[in-house]
Amino acid sequence: MQLTVAAFYRFLPLDDLEASRTALLVFCRERALRGTILIASEGVNGTVAGAPEAMAELCAELSRRFALSPEHLRISAASDWPFARMKVRIRPEIITLRDEAGDPLARTGIHVAPQDWNALISNPDVLLLDTRNRYETKVGGFAGAVDSGIDQFTDFKRYVEETLDPATTPKVAMFCTGGIRCEKASAFMLEKGFAEVYQLKGGILSYLEQVPEAESRWRGDCYVFDGRVALGHGLTETDWTACFGCGAPLSEEDRAAPEYEAGVACPACAGTKSDDEIAALRERHERMVAGEG
Repeated sequence: MQLTVAAFYRFLPLDDLEASRTALLVFCRERALRGTILIASEGVNGTVAGAPEAMAELCAELSRRFALSPEHLRISAASDWPFARMKVRIRPEIITLRDEAGDPLARTGIHVAPQDWNALISNPDVLLLDTRNRYETKVGGFAGAVDSGIDQFTDFKRYVEETLDPATTPKVAMFCTGGIRCEKASAFMLEKGFAEVYQLKGGILSYLEQVPEAESRWRGDCYVFDGRVALGHGLTETDWTACFGCGAPLSEEDRAAPEYEAGVACPACAGTKSDDEIAALRERHERMVAGEG
């Protein structure tokens, strides 16, 4: 099975969200697509998978409905379904920051093309900042990047206010998976007085797609929020898996650890579950192996 996966977002004012939600859900289900689309008054954000022909039709529909262009889309492939079903949901925000200071419709940082990124981050006066969550940074990152050490994106605000000073760190280059978090993060930092804020256009996925591996400053793989778990250079699938017990990304080394039990626990969550929870996970895993679940 060869499937096409499209990750996309665009900030733009939207209204009549319920009508859009219903129309998108019907459109996608009629074409047997699977994934998640979020819509809000500030825009649209989603990742969807399906047959190449159906995905081409969806991209055309997104262009018609939201004026999405190729620069708003990251296209990759999957050898199996990375999603179980199709969901279209209305949310207060398409990426949650919960702060009016992070308004990409007002302003954002300077978008830097993947081909120009290496030159920018080679400047010693520029702070290279990872805006992703700590479980994502475990899978890979740019050499020399500062890990914000957050567990969720809403914590980014506190990290900036408690750790960084615009007077001593005027130049910041930030990155995230597909670019959407940087839109709000850069707007927030500009509002807080940082003089120069740059963001990787199209995110890590665009960098891995467009920059040759021999020239890459990226180390490891890139965590993605679907069943593939992580992608490598050229947006190829990797051997990362996810713990069913807690969702943590698992490397080959993690799966070889004594704390790992398929379908139940991993080094990140071993010892945190009750006996009843462990028994339920084991029972479900046995059904899955037997093809019953």
